[in-house]
Amino acid sequence: IRFNAFGNCRSLTSITISDGVTSIGDYAFNECSSLTNIALPSNLTSIGGFAFYNCTNLSSVTLPTNLTTIVYSAFSDCTSLTSITIPDGVTSIGGFAFANCNSLTNVTVEATTPPSLGQDVFVATSSSLVIYVPAESVEAYKTATNWSEYASRIQAIPSS
Repeated sequence: IRFNAFGNCRSLTSITISDGVTSIGDYAFNECSSLTNIALPSNLTSIGGFAFYNCTNLSSVTLPTNLTTIVYSAFSDCTSLTSITIPDGVTSIGGFAFANCNSLTNVTVEATTPPSLGQDVFVATSSSLVIYVPAESVEAYKTATNWSEYASRIQAIPSS
């Protein structure tokens, strides 16, 4: 999906993207303020910068297991987003990716090795934000570059 393909489509409420799509370009859905949920395709590997910026009603996103990269400010200002699970294939999360998601209280990161993390990824999120990571990796996350900024919020994924 190319640069700004659906940008400013303020009446768009939901979308299902076909499995043939492997990347979502920069600003692809920015300012789609009525978008409430999105089904991302299983073959998706990257989400571009500001791709879902200011989608203020976006409350549900399921990231596919093939995803490897979340770029700068991809979900910033998604003020209705309350939780997200980042699959274990993600190796890079760009700066400000979830900035100003002030309802975000629950992030689960499935990767055993902490993905590279840009600056201020979770700045201005809920004060009750908890970042769940694999139990064997809690200390690695707490000391990793930029993850250490959130050390007090990092906990082991609860066993089911």
